[in-house]
Amino acid sequence: MLGTTEIIFIVVLVLLLFGGKKIPELMHGLGKGMRSFKQGMAGEDDAQKQSQQNSNAQSNGNAPTNNNEQ
Repeated sequence: MLGTTEIIFIVVLVLLLFGGKKIPELMHGLGKGMRSFKQGMAGEDDAQKQSQQNSNAQSNGNAPTNNNEQ
């Protein structure tokens, strides 16, 4: 576990390496990346659910339905 001294050291090191103006840009990019990752994971879950529903419908003799058609 990181203690207070280690955290302060890391913050000072990041400030020295990147400067005060670059840190908000880095955090913005990190936030976008995390958001994209979460959306991608949610998309995989949706795809797995859809394929499971299709396989269940096929095993029951029902034709699979596509709920995304308009």
